[in-house]
Amino acid sequence: MIQPFSPAVGLGNCHLQTIFPRFHRPKPWIRTQCQWLATPDGDRLALHTPAPLVDTQERPIILVLHGLEGSVESPYVQGLMQALLAQDFQVAVLHFRGCGGIPNLLPRAYHSGVSEDPRWLASHLRDRYPNTPLMAVGYSLGGNVLLKWLGEDGADTPISAAVSVSAPLDLHASSRRMGQGFSKVYQRHLLNSLQQSLRKKALDPELARQMPALDDKRYFTDFRHFDDHFTAPLHGFRGVDDYYTRASSKPLLRLIQTPTLIIHATDDPFVCPSAVPSHIEISPNVELDITSKGGHVGFVSGSIWRPEYWLEQRIPQFLTGWRSAGRYS
Repeated sequence: MIQPFSPAVGLGNCHLQTIFPRFHRPKPWIRTQCQWLATPDGDRLALHTPAPLVDTQERPIILVLHGLEGSVESPYVQGLMQALLAQDFQVAVLHFRGCGGIPNLLPRAYHSGVSEDPRWLASHLRDRYPNTPLMAVGYSLGGNVLLKWLGEDGADTPISAAVSVSAPLDLHASSRRMGQGFSKVYQRHLLNSLQQSLRKKALDPELARQMPALDDKRYFTDFRHFDDHFTAPLHGFRGVDDYYTRASSKPLLRLIQTPTLIIHATDDPFVCPSAVPSHIEISPNVELDITSKGGHVGFVSGSIWRPEYWLEQRIPQFLTGWRSAGRYS
């Protein structure tokens, strides 16, 4: 039985919880193979797997959705892959468009509400592996995308169980939170990464002509400016407020029909506490695992000298429970 989360001795602060895993396990240690999939709109998605996927009812495929500017090399993805493989799951990590250091082919990229891409990929996996249960795990931005997707599709989804970790849920509130205190440091780091990703894409003259000027510092002062000048126009939103409203998953949590676990810490420096849902804001199919400590995609227990990654115990436990119960479709 997995014990409730308790922060590691010496890592009680939310920022230490958030930052420590990045330095404790900075290098990828699980090799994967990449498969490029052509999307219906003429772009491409990268799917990373530690081993070739096989069609079997006994070994569900876990589709993993990373966070903003993440990839299969992110420590939290690497750790989860290791834990899932140890439980005899299959793993498939989706790189959102333009992530992983390789630009995508269209001016558009990805955003916090881009549910159409994992939906298409899940349909592709279901067609190729019709006898294999399909589950999903999403972190941060990927967690919001996952919850939005499940809420939009209700019972009409191939996903039989899901876990969301540290999802922003309410993008209006999260944008405000990222502009406060030490969270500005995370915001600056992520905006620099986004700017570098866009610069790589702008090496293509045709794509560069369709994007705003990357050298205008005003566009990179905070997420609200970036999303208003890049995310919204490139993805068909009327502006930043329209994007934040339509891409937030919180209003859709009541509609989720898939057994889903939401893991969140109220001290998350990326997310306002007001974004955390209550039991009356979720469907009966959603389970809340809300802790007072844990930071953003942290949840490091044990001690600073012998850290344990609680998420890598809790997530497989939840998914294994649904596999053992035989409740997948």
